[in-house]
Amino acid sequence: MKNLEEQTKQILKESHLYANKKLGQNFLINEQIVENIIEHAKVNDSDCIIEIGPGIGTLTEALLKKAGRVVCIEIDSNMIPILEKKFLRNPKFELINKDILKVDLKELIDNQKEMHGFTTIKVVANLPYYITTPILMKLLEEKLQIESITVMVQKEVAQRLAAIPGDEHTGAITHTIYYYTEPSIIMHVPKENFVPIPKVDSAVLQLKILKKPRIEVEDEKFFFELIKTAFSQKRKTLLNVLNNANLIRKENLIEILKELNLSEKIRGEKITIEQFAMLAKLLKNHTVK
Repeated sequence: MKNLEEQTKQILKESHLYANKKLGQNFLINEQIVENIIEHAKVNDSDCIIEIGPGIGTLTEALLKKAGRVVCIEIDSNMIPILEKKFLRNPKFELINKDILKVDLKELIDNQKEMHGFTTIKVVANLPYYITTPILMKLLEEKLQIESITVMVQKEVAQRLAAIPGDEHTGAITHTIYYYTEPSIIMHVPKENFVPIPKVDSAVLQLKILKKPRIEVEDEKFFFELIKTAFSQKRKTLLNVLNNANLIRKENLIEILKELNLSEKIRGEKITIEQFAMLAKLLKNHTVK
């Protein structure tokens, strides 16, 4: 019996296909990692799994053995015949040939719950690395009824996503992830576990969706706009960034920073999510109209 690497190469050869670099395609060839992903996601027959970018169906095949239903969303039309040949006869399998960013996920999830009776929706995927952030932002900002997100991403990105806001890996998206979820890195995956071998190592990130956001904010839109602005010029101090953005007069911002016991020299990446929430609240009273 051929191992997963041999099977993958054979499928691609028989289909006259190559990994599409523009779509960030690298195929996982380690069976144990596939099993570990499913185990950590705690997939069972009461779950409906949404898989983004299934490729040739390596993870899909393992998911179908455990899940109650697997809905695959694949943008690459070249992969559709492979997936249909392998799984179309399986009543638990559903395939959508579309860009994930253009899919109405709320409608999809509602349909799975109403038509098939699923109460638990999970996302499990080997994400295309070039659009990892937009995909995760869509999943979280649309406030979908999903329990968890377990995804393979680039290692450095995983470190930023799973960071505690204020530590060395913090980026603007760190705050969004921390606001909505309980993040953790559950596995590191060296690049040699893929065909073709990518230039970077990977990691499996798990996001457990919180029942309510980690902190309360008065204006969620303003809160995230403030964070985005704070990280827009990382080498500058928060004072200068916000002043340049014309959000507030410099003298008023200095007063607010003093009230929060923050240095005038502090940069955005050193501020905790709780401090951003307080900063947003105070800024709302001074925002330039």
